[in-house]
Amino acid sequence: MITWQCLPFSQLNTLQLYQIMALREAVFVVEQDCPYQDADGQDLNAEHLFAYQNDELVAYARLYTSKPLSAHIGRVVTKTSARGQGLGQALMQQAIEHCQQLWPKATIHISAQRYLERFYQSLGFSICSEPYLEDNIPHIAMQIEANG
Repeated sequence: MITWQCLPFSQLNTLQLYQIMALREAVFVVEQDCPYQDADGQDLNAEHLFAYQNDELVAYARLYTSKPLSAHIGRVVTKTSARGQGLGQALMQQAIEHCQQLWPKATIHISAQRYLERFYQSLGFSICSEPYLEDNIPHIAMQIEANG
């Protein structure tokens, strides 16, 4: 059974924070061989959406806003051992819903790895940039327009 939580940084306990940072590092730095500054200052003002399965952190996304009113979903990650179960889709659906509840007038933005373009389109995102490299990985900016 999957249990979801969405908490601001100030409400994360040290174990949750450690597990989140470890999962992000395992996938983005080690698996994707992409050394980058993960602790970029955005975590402090973000909402942290995460899922546990049998007391194990299996999925995570970071939600935050910027001006003009834009919501951002980033650091989207599923644990390697939990992939292939539809968890990525469930994570993004949860992230979109939380953004729409927290910031109903905000357009939601993502920086998507290019190979996942169709996946994100299936969730309602549209392309809003030319392809670009981010950490030597092809990406595309995508968005969901605000409803209000």
